[in-house]
Amino acid sequence: MKVFLTLILLICSFSCLQAQEKTKVMVMDIKAEIDPRMLRYVKLSLENAEKIKADYVIIDMDTYGGALTDAKEIVDLIMDFKKPIWVYVNSDAASAGALISIACDSIYMSPGASIGAATVVNGSDGGAAPDKYQSYMRSIMRATAEENGRDPRIAEGMVDEKIVIDSVKQAGKVITFTTLEAIEHGYCEGKVQSIEEILAKNKVKNYTIERYELGATEKIISFALNPFISGLLILIIIGGIYFEMQSPGIGFPLFAAIIALTLYLVPYYLNGLAEYWEILALFAGLTLIVLEIFVIPGFGVAGILGIGLTVVSLVLIMLNNEFFNFDYVPLGDIVVAMFVTLGGIFGGMIALFFGGASLTKTKAFQRMASIQTQEGYTANFIEEPMIGKTGVAFTVLRSSGKVMIEEKLYDANSRGEYIEKGDAIEVTGIESSTLRVKKI
Repeated sequence: MKVFLTLILLICSFSCLQAQEKTKVMVMDIKAEIDPRMLRYVKLSLENAEKIKADYVIIDMDTYGGALTDAKEIVDLIMDFKKPIWVYVNSDAASAGALISIACDSIYMSPGASIGAATVVNGSDGGAAPDKYQSYMRSIMRATAEENGRDPRIAEGMVDEKIVIDSVKQAGKVITFTTLEAIEHGYCEGKVQSIEEILAKNKVKNYTIERYELGATEKIISFALNPFISGLLILIIIGGIYFEMQSPGIGFPLFAAIIALTLYLVPYYLNGLAEYWEILALFAGLTLIVLEIFVIPGFGVAGILGIGLTVVSLVLIMLNNEFFNFDYVPLGDIVVAMFVTLGGIFGGMIALFFGGASLTKTKAFQRMASIQTQEGYTANFIEEPMIGKTGVAFTVLRSSGKVMIEEKLYDANSRGEYIEKGDAIEVTGIESSTLRVKKI
């Protein structure tokens, strides 16, 4: 009986030992443009690899490149990682993708794959960027290749068409290797058709593979970084503030604007794009606009400065700049950020101009706004004839305020005219639940 129990214990111990000895392999995908979203994905992937104590990390790559600044940060993350990182070029590793591949401990390529063509280009027209950008890229490629024991001249030749390397390239062309050429020149450890084949070549047995995928929250953050979504959020911010000013106290438009502002700022902040000073500049701009509308009579320096600060900060939040240094920010990124910001603002203004009044009268808007009529105060949508009626300013009107007409309070807007409390007013128009008035 004792012998039988001993055998069972030995078998169980051996099984546990086998389970403990399984090699952990984590796979992450780089199959999209290299941008802040990809940078965050790589950061989270490597954090997860450390958390699960992965023995190896394999990058499944197919990309045509992207932002140089983001690629450089990814390279730093890879170089600082303690465990081996291998890359499987499953089709293309161009431009920033080539740089990231060279940073890995080993490169493997599928049949028909290519690596190289790392010239820095303008995002606007696709032409070669000025030489200062090329020089910076050459230095990064050279240093990365040297660190991993690869020929630095070949790495530079992937960037600079002027470099001549005997038997490898002639002047006028940048280096782009096929799988076999990369193997021949020491830029690929082997031709493979799967991740499992990479592990077999490295004699890794008894392993488990875990593919890293973003969680639901991270997917929302990544989604919010899309320029189209950013523009839409800016439109909602503008629209929410407008409707709140038109019908003060209804709550829903302001709530929508706050949610949109949060969804706009948080993803850029988490991805290292929105700096503290840029966020402060945005809130300073919005504060100046509010002061101009509600406190300062007329429209002057505060309003213009507020609009300028708001627009500039919204643009800067989307860019990977160092304060006002844009040396390594692609022109295309700047153009996109300006287009998205101005498009969102002007799009919101146009939508409000043509459809604002009708939207406030819809049943859906009234239901969402949850407008309530309080005793002695009317904040509902006005249907009775009011134009031409007179009353007094119940509060100071610095554009917006309240007026009393026939023993009832109404929200009112003087369209820029400063009206003191107690001044006589006349109704000149109606905008949903707000009266347009003038001093008489």
